Amino acid sequence: MQPQPPAGSCHYRHNGGQPLPDPTCTPGALNPDVTQATLTTTICRKGGYTSGIRPPSGVTDREKRANTAAYGYTGSLHDAEYDHLISLQLGGDPNDPRNLWVEPPSPGHKPGAGPNNPKDAVETHLHTAICDGKVKLADAQEAIATDWTTAEAVLGISRSR
Repeated sequence: MQPQPPAGSCHYRHNGGQPLPDPTCTPGALNPDVTQATLTTTICRKGGYTSGIRPPSGVTDREKRANTAAYGYTGSLHDAEYDHLISLQLGGDPNDPRNLWVEPPSPGHKPGAGPNNPKDAVETHLHTAICDGKVKLADAQEAIATDWTTAEAVLGISRSR
């Protein structure tokens, strides 16, 4: 289990109502094995990549509980996601505490329904753009770490909705 920031030391931000992590506590961290040169053998590999590097829930469940204290999250853990700021499919570090945060539900969430995370669709879109050669890995990583709600616009890519 990775140590988490001290209780109450992290503060959520919001953009358009969507939750964003505290950039001091959760600035993002990269997996050094994923580079522009290794895309075809890592995140763009056919058959998947993330399942082989994802930490087990026995580790992340304990970290998630500790991270809720850091962020002062008091909602249902069932409705929050212990999220990689820079997702594994974008080359984020699997278990560096600088890359993980308890992401609260987005606006319009129905309590008890589990996480509703529109960030996931942004991550998948960026992953596709990287693997299709439309976006450089480092640019996508920087954009998602800065503000996932604006990452697509910053990169000049749009998603069919």
